[in-house]
Amino acid sequence: MTTPDAAAEPVTVGKRGGRSPRDMAMSLGILLLPIALLLLFYRLVLDGDKPVSVDTEPALQQARAAAAFEVVVPQGLGDGWHPVSASFQRGGEGATLRIGYVDPDSDPIQLIESSRPTEALIPVELGRDPEATGTFRDGARTWHRYDARPGESALLLLEKGRTIIVVGTTETESLESFASSLG
Repeated sequence: MTTPDAAAEPVTVGKRGGRSPRDMAMSLGILLLPIALLLLFYRLVLDGDKPVSVDTEPALQQARAAAAFEVVVPQGLGDGWHPVSASFQRGGEGATLRIGYVDPDSDPIQLIESSRPTEALIPVELGRDPEATGTFRDGARTWHRYDARPGESALLLLEKGRTIIVVGTTETESLESFASSLG
């Protein structure tokens, strides 16, 4: 049986019983160190920041086999360019090839080649009200510059039987360089 005086005694925690901020910081450091090492290994050794490149050849072969338009692909792009998506669709109004790239600055660019009527293609690919802002000459070809959806710029090339669009959120120089590589 306990006496009322014994129950009223405060319980004291010894010096080792409490945790100091230093102890907590050391515990967090021990937990964060392996995470930081794994992250460094992923980024430096495994190139974890590089975009995952895809094989564009199946989509290009489908587009060439459909023979809806002459297919052009970029030639001579540097190592910093990575294809990240590729698809070919054939519909009632025409066929469309889309190939997505990441430029050396990690900005997305999409190449769109289509036999669809330009009046139907532009609102789908550039937004409802793209604004023409000028032209760009690439040898004998004249591309039309557009401000597309918010933050996007586009170059549009109209040819008989096809429309080529290069659109992205990158600098205009990068779009022009990409458009110039199409051969």
